[in-house]
Order: sequence, then C-alpha cells, then structure tokens
Amino acid sequence: MNRTHIPGILAMAAIVVASNILVQFLFGQWLTWGAFTYPLAFLVTDVMNRVYGAGPARRVVFAGFLTGVICSLIGTQIMGEFGPLVTLRIALGSGLAFLVAQLLDISVFSALRGGRWWRAPLVSTLVGSSVDTALFFTIAFSTWLSALEPGNDVSWANEALPLLGAGPVAPLWVSLAVADWAVKLSLALLALIPFRLIVRRLQPSLA
Repeated sequence: MNRTHIPGILAMAAIVVASNILVQFLFGQWLTWGAFTYPLAFLVTDVMNRVYGAGPARRVVFAGFLTGVICSLIGTQIMGEFGPLVTLRIALGSGLAFLVAQLLDISVFSALRGGRWWRAPLVSTLVGSSVDTALFFTIAFSTWLSALEPGNDVSWANEALPLLGAGPVAPLWVSLAVADWAVKLSLALLALIPFRLIVRRLQPSLA
C-alpha cells in the first residue's frame, strides 16, 4: 500500500465511524445526523479514484467496509431501549449497501473519467447513492425480507403513513428512504466544490 493512500483510508474510516454514531440521533422526523456525514464516503472514493485510480479507490472502500463491520459487531453488543442498537438486518443492509454502492461508484466513475471534470463524480455518486439507499432500507426494514431475521419486529417501520407526511400512503421506511436519498442527492451536488479543490491540490494536472 502506498503511503499516499493512508489519508484516504483514514478519512473513509472516520466517516464510517462517525456515521455509525450519528445515526443514533434524530434530525427532524425523517432523518438522523448520520445522513449528513455518510454521503462524504462517496467524495473520498471519487477523489481517490480521480487522483490515484480505481485500484487504490477500491482499497479505501474495503477499508471502510471492514470498519463498518467492526462498528456493526460493536453495535450488536450494545443494548438500547428496544434491544441491540444494531440488528442483523441493519448490519447486513449497511454492509451490503456500502460495498455494492461504493464499488458501483468506482465503476461508473472510471467509465466517465475522460469527460468533463464534474460528470464522473456527479453521475457516479448519484448512481451509487441511489443504489445504497434502496439496498439498505429494503434489507433493513421491509417486510419482504423478514425471513432474514424472524425475531426482529420491524412492524414500526412498516406503519402506513402519508409519504413524508404529505404524499400517498406508504410504509414509514419508504419515507425514511426518500428523505435519506434526497439528502444524498443534494450533497452530491455540493460535494463537487470540495472535490474540485482537493483534486487541484493533490494533482493540479488532473483538475
């Protein structure tokens, strides 16, 4: 491993740890504070991909995945008001969503690398973020996959409510997913600014 990759690995690990902690704290009715830190993982992946290439970017992703697994294992041992802070379904959903979405981000970014500077990070993050949200919330909370963890009662997440309090009736977890997805899309646009600045600093010829 090249020493120049260590900052990316540390940044990814810090984002994963922070997000696992902040997801325990609500922000409004539909979000947690973790929703605002987790999307930064895509920024780290895209910077690594642009500056060092797809291989180092994948190594950073795997480091983040291992960090997430450790956080999940710790979370399963911490009891909250309604049981373990991290259930099996949440652990599976979180790990699988992270790994698939980040690797997809790298593939899309690499395919668009030769275009305008903003196209690869924006499109790859939008695609990865959408897949991440869909996978996590479906695996963690939908009744379709209740066989994954029969003892885990997710009826609260499937309560039928107006979407985001105003739309058509849908399970609560769908509103949570849509709100999370909207934050990811918004941050994907904002992240173009630090992406440009960081890449210019690390590799002026690539900016």
